[in-house]
Amino acid sequence: RDSVASRGLGDVYKRQGDQMLEWLEYSSISIWVGESIWGYPIMLGLHVIGLATVVGIFTMLNFRILGLFESLELSSFMEFFKLAWIGLLINAASGFALFSSQATFYITNIPFLVKISSILVGSIIGVKIHCRLRKSAKIWDQDKNKLKTQDRILAGFSLFVWLCAIFGGRLIAYI
Repeated sequence: RDSVASRGLGDVYKRQGDQMLEWLEYSSISIWVGESIWGYPIMLGLHVIGLATVVGIFTMLNFRILGLFESLELSSFMEFFKLAWIGLLINAASGFALFSSQATFYITNIPFLVKISSILVGSIIGVKIHCRLRKSAKIWDQDKNKLKTQDRILAGFSLFVWLCAIFGGRLIAYI
């Protein structure tokens, strides 16, 4: 007899998750990405554009918070946040399409899991920095000593997390 009670609820969820991932691999977007001549290069190109946008903006901001490029006003980064979030959306959409082509492989791939976890943490830190910047950028521009140690630590950790996301993404192909 094959019931939920005899197998355990965890087994049921795992089987349903596996079925969902297999379904995703046979979806039209997955087939287009995995089998067409243009699908993978287009999605990978969009993924690189999104990555360069979001990580580039956050990296420059983090460097500025850490004391580099002092001629750049922190308040000027407020306008760049919209572009950074657009880059993140491009990354999420193209990343989902790329993931769908090999979902059952990626879901157990350690570098992929490091990448996704790092992106999640980096995004949360990005929101926190955005909120702090909105509140204090003009004050920080007038007196760099007003930047708190916690802001610098957050910027340093943000750089580390985005670096982990990049290395995790690159290692997917090799591990």
